[in-house]
Amino acid sequence: MSAPLLSVSGLTVALPPGGDRPHAVEDVGFDLARGEILCIVGESGSGKSISAAAIMGLLPRRLPAVAGSIRFGGRDLLRLGKEEMRAIRGREIAMVFQEPMTALNPIMPVGQQIAEVMEAHGEGDAASRRARAIELLAEVRIPSPELAVDAYPFRLSGGQRQRVMIAMALALRPSLLVCDEPTTALDVTTQAQILALVRDLQATRGTGILFVTHDFGVVAEIADRIAVMQHGRIVEIGARDEVLSRPRHDYTRRLIAAVPRLAGREVAPRPAEPPLLAIDGVSKVFWRGGLLSRRTPVHAVRKASLSLARGETLALVGESGSGKSTLARCVVRLVEPSEGEIRIGGTVVTGISQRAFKPFRRRAQMVFQDPFASLNPRRRVGEIVAEGPITHGTPRAEAIARARELLALVGLDPAAATRFPHEFSGGQRQRIGLARALALEPELLVADEPVSALDVSVQAQVLALIADMKKRLGLTMLFITHDLRVASEIADRIAVMRQGEIVETGTPAAIFTRPAHPYTRDLIAAIPGRGWEAARG
Repeated sequence: MSAPLLSVSGLTVALPPGGDRPHAVEDVGFDLARGEILCIVGESGSGKSISAAAIMGLLPRRLPAVAGSIRFGGRDLLRLGKEEMRAIRGREIAMVFQEPMTALNPIMPVGQQIAEVMEAHGEGDAASRRARAIELLAEVRIPSPELAVDAYPFRLSGGQRQRVMIAMALALRPSLLVCDEPTTALDVTTQAQILALVRDLQATRGTGILFVTHDFGVVAEIADRIAVMQHGRIVEIGARDEVLSRPRHDYTRRLIAAVPRLAGREVAPRPAEPPLLAIDGVSKVFWRGGLLSRRTPVHAVRKASLSLARGETLALVGESGSGKSTLARCVVRLVEPSEGEIRIGGTVVTGISQRAFKPFRRRAQMVFQDPFASLNPRRRVGEIVAEGPITHGTPRAEAIARARELLALVGLDPAAATRFPHEFSGGQRQRIGLARALALEPELLVADEPVSALDVSVQAQVLALIADMKKRLGLTMLFITHDLRVASEIADRIAVMRQGEIVETGTPAAIFTRPAHPYTRDLIAAIPGRGWEAARG
């Protein structure tokens, strides 16, 4: 039997003193064969990404590896110096990061960033590196690679930026690829394309792939083996079908049970009454270009029409760039529509002044995708939650007291009001965002991808919380998501959006069992792990 490509044994990474446990990773061990895909799954904080960073030699100073070994190519990577690791990193082992917009240099064309990897290892000259960059962009199926090579990251879609990251990782043909949540924020069709690309790398190059993810649909689609991590330890490891179908550990069973099901639910018709939210023929055009280039229109939303009855949840789904978030922002007046009409409670709110719209801000609140970016890092959580009511005239002491009540309502300790956003996990920050939105006692909640970056167990908790809040407070909800499993679980109706247009609307049962539009059928076909979904029953 041939030696493994990668062998991790007894890996232990210390946490700074004062944490909830002494080690980020403790006594972790696994092997990875050439041409194998090993998926590491677990909740946020389980040690998945720390394990990946240890392999890459990218652990921060405050998280030292204090025990164990990582053997690759006859060497223990933990014993190598910085220069030795730098020679290996990129050439023999490469990494694809979770957020390409953060990992890519925003002021450098993507072709130069790919070429930079080759230059750092003394490969070729400028012309050959550029030619290789174009070749790699074609290999990862970027349209018009000869033009894309000179494009800046912000000009590319999220899926295209992730492909650029993969192209950079492949530049020197490494034998081991470490992927840290590379599909987390991608829509299902883009995700399917990235997963197909990963499988192709495995098949054609024999690349060994360590794939960190919390998405069990992705795991079911590409894994050869699965390692399940909890609190820094591997609690279960085995063949994909064995772990997914016959999990041995209670924690694995809980994770799998938390995965939303593609349920074709029928929803009872609602009594006829005026809608709380009516969107009629709304379009939004952005203009690209400026002083030195010709201005060209970008049609983000085209003649969109929707209505939401009181107490209803409508999920708006579609690919990245389909116009979902733009339409949501039009509803709460963060973006002004170019044409069309939006009515809240029968009152037209498009075209009125911000002063006139102020009373409607109490009635329509928004929960954002990235709670860390939308929470002021310099303010305490209680102040953040109380800010809206104070702005609308509530006395400060009363607003702070209500903020503590709301934090308890969303499952946080009221004492959390004195802490800052960075002191909370992603799921907890999303709860804070929800508490802030509820502080003004809105009738309408617009939730823009509120669970897309959360692991399955935290996602399940937040979805259950949202459903409970809806029931208790009688909320009406416009729920933006690219995750069709989430949409099927939470929505009374689903609207499918493509290139700014709403192409189909129906109940979950109609959408998932009788999709009428070819685009809807394509979206459903792209959902990863559908075979496993059917086997779950």
